Amino acid sequence: MVFSSAVFLLVFLPVVLLTYYAVPDCVRNPILLVFSLIFYGWGEPVYILIMLFSTVFDYSNGLMLEWLDRKGKPDRRKWILVLSLAGNLGMLGFFKYTDFLISSVNALTGQGLDLLGIALPIGISFYTFQTLSYTIDVYRREIKAQHNILDFGMYICMFPQLIAGPIVKYRDIQKQIRNRRLGSERICSGIFRFTLGLSKKVLLANSLGMIWDEISSQNGTTSALTSIIGAAAYMLQIYFDFSGYSDMAIGIGRMLGFDFLENFNYPYESKSVTEFWRRWHISLGSWFREYLYIPLGGNRKGLPRQMVNLFIVWTLTGLWHGAGWNFVVWGLYFFVLLAAEKLFLLKRLKKAPAFVGRIYTLLAVLVSWVVFACDDIGAAGRYLLSMLGANGLADAASVYYLRENLIILVAGALLSVSFIRRQLSREIRLLPKEGVRFGIKAAVAGVLYIASLLMVIGSTYNPFLYFRF
Repeated sequence: MVFSSAVFLLVFLPVVLLTYYAVPDCVRNPILLVFSLIFYGWGEPVYILIMLFSTVFDYSNGLMLEWLDRKGKPDRRKWILVLSLAGNLGMLGFFKYTDFLISSVNALTGQGLDLLGIALPIGISFYTFQTLSYTIDVYRREIKAQHNILDFGMYICMFPQLIAGPIVKYRDIQKQIRNRRLGSERICSGIFRFTLGLSKKVLLANSLGMIWDEISSQNGTTSALTSIIGAAAYMLQIYFDFSGYSDMAIGIGRMLGFDFLENFNYPYESKSVTEFWRRWHISLGSWFREYLYIPLGGNRKGLPRQMVNLFIVWTLTGLWHGAGWNFVVWGLYFFVLLAAEKLFLLKRLKKAPAFVGRIYTLLAVLVSWVVFACDDIGAAGRYLLSMLGANGLADAASVYYLRENLIILVAGALLSVSFIRRQLSREIRLLPKEGVRFGIKAAVAGVLYIASLLMVIGSTYNPFLYFRF
């Protein structure tokens, strides 16, 4: 495991930042690489070897692609690309899906093959996609190969977004690898963004997660209202958890001089599932679109081929999230919805009042998160049936859960949309003096940070939802 939250906040991050700011520009990349390796390998150093292999492998592939261009042998470049794809995806498949395949074969054939018990390296899906995007972009001649292995290693291993994204493409930060600016304004902006993400994770996501854990542990025996409360709590938890980690990564990136692209844009405001996936985990959606959907033909080869392409993309999107049949079903569920929208539903939603699209999207996504959260398909089915009233519409437990958790649920719902943030930003911008605006932001960040730190220190509940990614 990586550092505990308290050690990260109180020791690791301050030491990294103080060291980083103290050293000359020319050694900041090696320093960041070393600290990133310490961060990743703190609990299980063997994972470093896997990540370092991936780093050296694709660094070499990039140089080989460039060398073949110089030698006038462009026809051989495709074999380097095939090698990169086979090596990266083979490694990802071995560590992430071997036991899943064995257990599936056992279930289908009645065999008793032993599972290998392979430990999943944390964040392997994220950094594998980063290295793949680099090699593919070099192959396409969209970027030049990186010749400094320390700089390339820093890009792959950079700790802020290593284990929970966003997926950072090399081309998006290639100029910043050697030339990035630090300043008080960027550092303050990064601190505020990091603190916002930390409070999302600790104050909101963790509190909402406890509601879901308690209700879902009752195995679908709860009333409809109780089940809906649990599902809504998980729906908000995963948003604040994931977007919180992205905010923290973006914030630390700014403190280090990097500009990472946004990964979330208030997805629960969407008026269709298509729009939802343009706002949720933006870096993953753009990766699949650029490196899989478009190369397969996208929507350029007719409707039947487009549907096949969507099926492939969403099956693999489901599997990317985890080695389990619930993730496959989750991906295919979104394939069906997106296919329906492309065929006929999207046109009707655009003609309907905005609230119709928003309600439809929220309900569709709510159902999807139940499937996503339940490792067992049968358990997901029982939970969904309980939401439909299989165990009654409401009972005393429903009243209890609603009374005890109403404030956090309402707060989560309000903060998951942009209205409050827009209003607060507008009011702050109207203040006449820049110093006053800065003081208000600093005070808010200070309160959120202290509250989050106290929660981290005083609570043992701090789930990490992305260990299987």
